Amino acid sequence: MPTTVSYPGVYVEELASGVRTITGVGTSVTAFLGRAPRGQINEPTTIFSFGDFERQFGGLGVEYPLSYAVRDFYANGGGTAIIVRLEKNSAPAEQNDIKLEAASPGIWGNALVYVVDSEGITEDVSARFGIAKADLFNLTIYDDPGKGAVERFLNVAITTDAGSRRLDRVLADESNLVRVQLKSDGTPRFPGARPTDSTPEENPADPAADKTKFQTFSSGDDGAALTTDDDVLGKEDKKTGMFALAKADLFNLLCIPPDSRDDDTRKGVYQRAMEYCVQRRAMLIVDPPVAWGTNPETAAATAKAKLSDLGLTGPGARNAALYFPRVIQPDPARDGQLDVFVPCGIVAGVMARTDTDRGVWKAPAGLDASVNGVAGLQVNLNDAENGQLNPLGINCLRYFPPVAGRVVWGARTLRGADQLADEYKYVPVRRLALFLEESLYRGTQWAVFEPNDEPLWAQLRLNIGAFMHDLFRKGAFAGQTPREAYFVKCDRETTTQSDVNLGIVNVLIGFAPLKPAEFVILKFQQMAGQIAT
Repeated sequence: MPTTVSYPGVYVEELASGVRTITGVGTSVTAFLGRAPRGQINEPTTIFSFGDFERQFGGLGVEYPLSYAVRDFYANGGGTAIIVRLEKNSAPAEQNDIKLEAASPGIWGNALVYVVDSEGITEDVSARFGIAKADLFNLTIYDDPGKGAVERFLNVAITTDAGSRRLDRVLADESNLVRVQLKSDGTPRFPGARPTDSTPEENPADPAADKTKFQTFSSGDDGAALTTDDDVLGKEDKKTGMFALAKADLFNLLCIPPDSRDDDTRKGVYQRAMEYCVQRRAMLIVDPPVAWGTNPETAAATAKAKLSDLGLTGPGARNAALYFPRVIQPDPARDGQLDVFVPCGIVAGVMARTDTDRGVWKAPAGLDASVNGVAGLQVNLNDAENGQLNPLGINCLRYFPPVAGRVVWGARTLRGADQLADEYKYVPVRRLALFLEESLYRGTQWAVFEPNDEPLWAQLRLNIGAFMHDLFRKGAFAGQTPREAYFVKCDRETTTQSDVNLGIVNVLIGFAPLKPAEFVILKFQQMAGQIAT
């Protein structure tokens, strides 16, 4: 704002430079959908390690392929994941003496026990909180005593005048294990009187303790299998199932493992998920149907014949990539016995590792795209079989002994079939475009409602150009010079007076993508004897 001058002298003004730094978004935040042993339902929960998953969602579970996919993600270099736990007719474990229930549904809650005591509750404590001494108590919760977590809550009460020490408020704010049961109107379902002190002789954390002497939970239920599309997709208006991701700020990759390890993710789920990924500027990682690899001798022919059955076609298929075959891994939950698992978590981890090491513009494939934690592949494809599938857009996992081992050996989207000749044939090209779109979408929000004339257009050119130039210097684009690698145009040619009248400003951004060298051809020629002249 111009300074108002009133007295003779020197005035100082700060002028805006017009520089607004655009920051690139994350490229490998991976969302996982599926059932888990425990954890919040239909709430996208961000984790940063498999240890986080174990603490919040119960770790590996034989009946939960999601847990193995998350393990594979972190074993192969994954960083940030978003977990959406799904359920069908599940129920939390309950304890009716004090009207408690497990913090999330599942049979895990049946292992909870609790102890009530009055240790340290004095008249001074009563006076400090303004609660009668007879109403105060301490509550200790044990998750699978001797194995899991222990939570202790001091000086709580179940009276309506307990204020900040009222049990339902304390547990909702501090506990990861339990909640107070609620009535239909949302008020706490407290018992009529303060719970009696337990004072057992044994320690609940002692594995040899007699658990019948402690207050226990029961009736927890993991629920039924997810047998319909809606069980996974949920309701968009209620933000449940897949649509719970609407509550997440950003995800770049989406993995939907099948509900059981010998089953397939439903075709309708993949089709709707692909559409959702287009909306969210994300990539869907598609697992191969189990039947494709049942007979190794005909696996390639089966995959080739059955690809169209998935129904993942059209322009939206640019946002999906399929990886074949499934992998063979030892199962720690079954004493290390080998079993077949889907590869989506592995592939997402390889993508995350490649993004960190080289950038999103590098194909997540090749000898450096090693697959960790795998004992074998369901099908060991040879060059000829790989040659049948690659032109169709099916990315193969291959085994190259003795040094390279098992690697990702394909980088095409499901629009990558040679016959389609799509401009987004390759995974890195599509992912780079999505990265640019999301970064610039977020980084140009400041321009909304600015005066639509040359000063604004110059600022947009400056800021977007700086962002693109930084990527050029990192090697994101083809070309030897910035002019060859990218352009940013925003002027009277892109934004006409008619556009200005409609409140529109058009920015044209072009980039030259780096396409992977799928085929390295070595040409040999004998040198004929030279005739001296």
